[in-house]
Amino acid sequence: MRAAELTWAVGRPTLGAVASLASRLEVYGRERVPPSGGLVVAANHFSWLDPIVLGAASPRVLYYMAKIEAHRMPGLGIFIRAFGCFSVRRGESDREAVRMMRAVVADGEALGLFVEGTRQHSGVPGPVQAGAAMVALQEGAPVCPVAIHGTQSWPGRGPVSIAWGEPMTFDGLPKGGRGYKEASIVVQTEIRRLFDWLVDLHRLGRPQGVPPAAGDRGAHGRARS
Repeated sequence: MRAAELTWAVGRPTLGAVASLASRLEVYGRERVPPSGGLVVAANHFSWLDPIVLGAASPRVLYYMAKIEAHRMPGLGIFIRAFGCFSVRRGESDREAVRMMRAVVADGEALGLFVEGTRQHSGVPGPVQAGAAMVALQEGAPVCPVAIHGTQSWPGRGPVSIAWGEPMTFDGLPKGGRGYKEASIVVQTEIRRLFDWLVDLHRLGRPQGVPPAAGDRGAHGRARS
C-alpha cells in the first residue's frame, strides 16, 4: 500500500489539480475527514470523473475498488493499480475483493467505495449496497458519507461540488445481513441529504457553507465525536 502513496503524492497535484480546475470543483466539509485510522469513505457515483475529483477532495489517500473489466483494459489497469486500486467481480461473490476491502481498513487506511455498485444514470444517488456497512461493522471503523453533485452533467456541462458528511459508527448493530442492511439505509439517507444540500447550494450560486450536521439516527449510526 505504501507504494500507492507515492503515486498519490504525484497524481493529486497534477491529475487532481487539472480535474479540479476543469470541473470548477468546490469542496465542503473536508475538515470532517478523520486524519488517521481505518475509514470507509462512502460516495455516490455518476461519472468516470468521480474517483478523480473525490481523490482531489480527500485529505487522505483513498484505496478504491473497481470492476475487473477496468483492470483488464490496456494501460488503464496499470494506471489505476499504481494508485492502489484493486479489482472486484461484479454480480458474483468475490471473497478476494472482500478480503482486500477489510485489509485496507484494518491497516489503518481509507477505503473509497462508490456504494451504489455502479454509475447512476437518473441524476440522483441510488440505493446503497451493503459493502461499506459490512467493512465498517466487521472492522469497527467509521463510515464517512460523501455526496458528489455535478458529475452527472459531465463532460463539461457545469461545476462539480463535493460535500463530506460527519463520520458515523454503527456500534450495537449485528455483524450480519440485518446489521449491514440497517447501516446501509443510514448511509444512503445521509448521502441523499448531503446531495440535496448541494443541489440547493448550486441554485444559490454555490456560496460558502457547511454541510448539514448528522440527523437523528436513533440508537444506531451515531455521529463520531
